[in-house]
Amino acid sequence: MKKLLMHRAAKPLVFVLCLLPFAWLFYAAAADQLGANPAEALIRGLGDWTLRFLCIVLAVTPLRVMTGTPALARFRRMLGLFVAFYALMHLLSYVAFDMGFEVAEIAKDIAKRPFILVGSLAGLLLALMAATSFNRAIKALGAARWRRLHQSVYVVAALAILHFYWMRAGKNNFSEVAVYGVILASLLGWRVWEALRKRRLSAQRPARTKVGNAAALQKR
Repeated sequence: MKKLLMHRAAKPLVFVLCLLPFAWLFYAAAADQLGANPAEALIRGLGDWTLRFLCIVLAVTPLRVMTGTPALARFRRMLGLFVAFYALMHLLSYVAFDMGFEVAEIAKDIAKRPFILVGSLAGLLLALMAATSFNRAIKALGAARWRRLHQSVYVVAALAILHFYWMRAGKNNFSEVAVYGVILASLLGWRVWEALRKRRLSAQRPARTKVGNAAALQKR
């Protein structure tokens, strides 16, 4: 598995696989295969894939730790950029096909439907993380600031679920919302559990060190 993940063709292959949903949606829109309301189908399809890639990128670290496969980390940045890409395409599709680039109409729609504001905030955070995902940005911001900014992915996950929930509230259809909510809550819950476990272990080490030092002194 490590050899496969570290192969020079692995990243290009993952890149192509990540583009396939967008390619299919683009083709389906051009070939008029998105049903009676192609604009709505395109917007929602891109939104669904944004959520799916968000789940995938948040699953990288748990999988890496639980399977002992550190090579998975080399795909995390690219997958994160694809989350931002699909979110941007989702937003642009709404602005172009739903609103016709009419700024006044977009402002009215945001005031009338708060889930659009929530989705836009999530998109803005993703754009900031994408713009600072490179090594130069880490040096410019400093490791601590960069880490705090990229921990906003947890806020993005919460906003994304809220956006999806409010969007489906009008039709009283929450089955998909529940599925994504459980997945994201599990992935974020694992991080909380892992952080607490590490803190507990780090607190135990000094105590063990003191016991060991005391035993060594008694032997002397």
